[in-house]
Amino acid sequence: MSIVEFRGVTKTFGTGAQAVTAVDGVDLAIEAGQVFGIIGYSGAGKSTLVRLINALEPVTSGQVLVDGVDLSTLSERELRRVRAGIGMVFQQFNLLRSRTVFGNVAYPLKVAGWDRERRRRRVAELLNFVGIADKAWSYPDQLSGGQKQRVGIARALATNPKILLADEATSALDPGTTAEVLRLLKRVNTELGVTIVVITHEMDVVREIADRVAVLDDGRIVEEGTVYDMFSAPKSATARRFVRTVLRETPEGADLERLRARHGGRLIAARVDDAGRLGAVLSDAVSRHGVRFEIVYGGITTLSGRSFGGLTLELLGEPAGVDALVAELRTTTEIEELAR
Repeated sequence: MSIVEFRGVTKTFGTGAQAVTAVDGVDLAIEAGQVFGIIGYSGAGKSTLVRLINALEPVTSGQVLVDGVDLSTLSERELRRVRAGIGMVFQQFNLLRSRTVFGNVAYPLKVAGWDRERRRRRVAELLNFVGIADKAWSYPDQLSGGQKQRVGIARALATNPKILLADEATSALDPGTTAEVLRLLKRVNTELGVTIVVITHEMDVVREIADRVAVLDDGRIVEEGTVYDMFSAPKSATARRFVRTVLRETPEGADLERLRARHGGRLIAARVDDAGRLGAVLSDAVSRHGVRFEIVYGGITTLSGRSFGGLTLELLGEPAGVDALVAELRTTTEIEELAR
């Protein structure tokens, strides 16, 4: 069941010649219980998209449905109730500097009308969950970036939301702290059953935490699917650019020139996946085609319990034999010739 659904959604700012379309005809369904990644470069429309989910921005056309309710049909009072079920985690934490960690997490509960004792119990529970109970009476300026983001996550969970929006939630953190925060968000999903929408420009974040991902480019969804499919066989140019930032399976630029200078044989790049028979074909290469091979670049990655990757091979032998082997390999996997 879709907990968030976009139906032909467009969002335009300004009018006439000055109009800018930030979201352009988006159709998208996010299932309850998923971690869903939305990835795009700066200016792609990611932040606008997330603000449409909690109705901080109204759509220009189309529908945004949350839990089956069209947000455009609701009054401001009704929208406030919907927003209470949507938590938000920010890139720059957005903590109140004048309040302690306890006070920051308690603040949305106070606004929601919870009594003092109930607030105390809930804050204590959340601080234990995110692992900073010992910082309850510290102020934000006394915390590290990772600790601040844990406070932000606790605050976002205060009112038991069904949906958590994480807008570039790890962009201000170092790699080690990013990994810790992502593990915490995964716990929020698996242990609390909260649907998480991750807005990011970092493909590593998507690989680490998401179940499905949509690629946003110039306000449009150019590709959407499982994280495995996106990494193993990206279809759009934008998705391929993102994947290349974390998976360097095919040599380019200086790496390719170095390989060409070092290896005199024929260089090809071959895709590897669970369904392929690359190894079986190569194991008989010498006996059947008189061709020897050497792996000179690439690697294999495991994601969601499945393997994929790319290997660059140097093929050594008579031209006719190499041609025959390449033709056979093309019947089992994708091959790219790395011509000189």
